[in-house]
Amino acid sequence: MAVPKRKMSRSNTRHRRSAWKASLPTVQKKVVNGRVTWVVPHRASVVTDSQGTPLFREYKNRRVADA
Repeated sequence: MAVPKRKMSRSNTRHRRSAWKASLPTVQKKVVNGRVTWVVPHRASVVTDSQGTPLFREYKNRRVADA
């Protein structure tokens, strides 16, 4: 593990930490059977039947897991 050669000042430490900002995930609009849902890209989405019961998860139109 890297060990710093000199002590980092409190100002520099706080400035470095403040540069890391969390960003909101981008969402995409998806219409399935006339129903609008919002999905996060690159994540498996839950496929439901007409009553809303979860059936399975799919990613890129392939079944990846049971619900």
